[in-house]
Amino acid sequence: MATCNNNCKTKYSIKRYATYGVITLISLVLPFIKVEGNHFFLLSFDKKQLHLLFTSFDMQELYLMPFLLIMLFLGVFFLTTLGGRIWCGWACPQTIFRVIYRDLIETKLLKIRKSINNKQKSSKNSPKKIVSLLIWTLLSLLAAANFTWYFVPPEDFFLYIQNPLDHTVLLGFVLGITLFLIYDVILLKEDFCIYVCPYARIQSVMYDDETIQTVYNENRGGKIYDKHKNIINSKPVGEHDECTGCEACITICPTHIDIRKGMQLECINCLECADACSKVMSKLNKTSLITWSSSSAVEKNRKTKFIRFRTIAYGIALSLAFIALFIMGSTKEHMLLNINRTTQLYKIKDEGKNIENVYVFLFQNTDSIDHKYYFEIEHANITIKKPLEPFMLKAGGKVKKIVILETDKNLSTHDEKDTILKINIKSYALEDREKITINRETTFIYPSPYSVTRYLSNKQ
Repeated sequence: MATCNNNCKTKYSIKRYATYGVITLISLVLPFIKVEGNHFFLLSFDKKQLHLLFTSFDMQELYLMPFLLIMLFLGVFFLTTLGGRIWCGWACPQTIFRVIYRDLIETKLLKIRKSINNKQKSSKNSPKKIVSLLIWTLLSLLAAANFTWYFVPPEDFFLYIQNPLDHTVLLGFVLGITLFLIYDVILLKEDFCIYVCPYARIQSVMYDDETIQTVYNENRGGKIYDKHKNIINSKPVGEHDECTGCEACITICPTHIDIRKGMQLECINCLECADACSKVMSKLNKTSLITWSSSSAVEKNRKTKFIRFRTIAYGIALSLAFIALFIMGSTKEHMLLNINRTTQLYKIKDEGKNIENVYVFLFQNTDSIDHKYYFEIEHANITIKKPLEPFMLKAGGKVKKIVILETDKNLSTHDEKDTILKINIKSYALEDREKITINRETTFIYPSPYSVTRYLSNKQ
């Protein structure tokens, strides 16, 4: 028998609500925090930028996205293997929204529900339901806007909504999310977790005997169901069985399951049943029959093994992905340069004495401040004919430059075939050349003597 001398009641609900508050506060405030004009996370399709850890990346630098997605999936696998559906019960927006609507608005604020401990019964019909709908509609608008701020930063969002007819896609996006949240939280409810959410379908393959989950201790409480999940008795009949059969754990369950049946797909690890059981058992000076532990640990009456092959493997993979992301992110280029050749291979000038190649250079300033740029050719016999002067480019700006490279030397290496020379272009910011310098490789095509002779004869 597990007894306690002082307070036997578990306090998962207090910890859970505190977690909800912290997550909500962070999600609301984070989009407004900027460092040198950059957000913690922002995927802007409007400005074609990715902000990550207060560093901005251009769309051409989206090679980081695969690493982010890999970290996301590995993180989900790691957390599920370690803590089961801890995300569902403690951090999922769906769960947080339902708690706000059902427990705060309907029960505490408007008293539509009689008790926060009974989630089996639907709320009674009342004119107050219209008020609850209006309150949740306003909160849904806020939640929809908050989600949008991670794609359209707040400084742009509030500017755009002043002219809604000019930004109908943004307006439709926000209203669409709002309508979904109203339907989801008020009508779909926990059926979303049971029937819609894909995470519920894949979680079981990531479980093992040491995965932390909500577990009913049959060793103490006694058996309610047999191995085929068929009910034996509503209350255990054994002499030392401690379960009182009060069914407080069933009444309070938001997904309407009996945790005494064992692990079930619908369980979201919210631990409301553990709190409910502890209130009953504390009156008998005993600890809760429902704990947050692994099935193996409860069965063998020992501590859970957190360090095992699965958790080590996921931990190593997650660490490697994070290191790769950090290395790739730390090598961010503060300017970008794309080089394209024109359709004309070359121009023959001055009776074949000068050969020109024409290019289109696309410069982009990915830094947060303005810079003056120029470039040089790393080839002894090829020089820049145009442009001859550096140019200013604002932060985040782009510009196309027609670039003409020329040579007055004979660079041909074949009598009948054109010579293709690889050259290196070094572009840089004049104010900070050591930090902002990039190299790009392109080709310079020099005509064969035969091509020059034919060109001159046709010209005559």
